[in-house]
Order: sequence, then C-alpha cells, then structure tokens
Amino acid sequence: MNKDSCFQLGYIAKVHGLHGEIVAVLDVDFPEEYENLEHVFIEQKSRLVPFFFEHFVLQPNNRFLAKFEEYDTLDQASSLVGSELYLPLSQLPKLQDDQYYFHELIGFEVQDEALGALGEIKTIYDLETQILLGVDYKGKEILIPTQDEIIPKVDKAAKKVYCRLPEGLLEIYLED
Repeated sequence: MNKDSCFQLGYIAKVHGLHGEIVAVLDVDFPEEYENLEHVFIEQKSRLVPFFFEHFVLQPNNRFLAKFEEYDTLDQASSLVGSELYLPLSQLPKLQDDQYYFHELIGFEVQDEALGALGEIKTIYDLETQILLGVDYKGKEILIPTQDEIIPKVDKAAKKVYCRLPEGLLEIYLED
C-alpha cells in the first residue's frame, strides 16, 4: 500500500487515558460513514502499515476515541500522536454526479469565464485554511482557491473546471 493509492482520513491528536486509547480527528465531511472501520494505515519508516482497532467510537466534532490492538500503554499510544491516518481510495464514499473529490481534478483543464483555457491542474494544495488548485499557466504555476464564487462549475465528463478568476490574480504570478 502506498500513499498515492490512499487518502488521508485524519490524524491522531492525543492520548486518552492510561491504557493506550487515542483521540483522532477525521478530516471528512460525513464522519458517520466511517463508524464501522476495522483498521487504518499509518506511515512508519516510509511505509503504510495497517493498524487494527480494538474499538472505535465516534465523538462530536469529527473526532473519535479508539484503541489499536497491541497498544496497551500510555507510552505506546503516545508514540502515535501526530501520525496521519490513511485509507485506500477505494474506501471513499460514492458521490453524486455533480460532486467530486479534489484529487479527481488533477489533469482537468481550467477554463476562465473571461480568458478561456488557462491550463491543466497539476496538483492540489490542501492547506489548513483553504484548498488551492496548482495550474500550469504559460509555464508558471498559478494557485486558484477552490471557493464556490471562483469555481462555479466542474464538468467531470468533459474533465473541465470552470472559474471566474478575481481581478489581478494572474498578474501576481506573471510578474518577474
């Protein structure tokens, strides 16, 4: 299992109690879709390793309380704090036709309402405050925020993202 075939489900935020339990944060819109999880993958020594749950209980605010098999002490659980949790892409919930996951947009062409074709989406930047599309435009990377007023439409069948760039955004990236 490698990271390219997985998505980040969340991360381990802290230890809970003295018997190896952890509190993790889920970075998903509908955490209830994951309440029957049996395992997750955690990166260790540059490899994704499966960790099996002894128990897994959803909590408010996209959190869950869990205990991994064979992690029975505070010290064992503490070693996992800060670790990112991964699942295979095949475990992403199915979406309706007008919905999409950001990773699906890589390779899509970006069309601006005023300027026409801008270029291809090369990468997705998932920052704490927002998600940005990294687009190759005339040999330079431009970053487009994924806000509804900037990206009003995505056509998955045509592999196009339609946008209304804010005035001056392109000029920021084209200056030397």
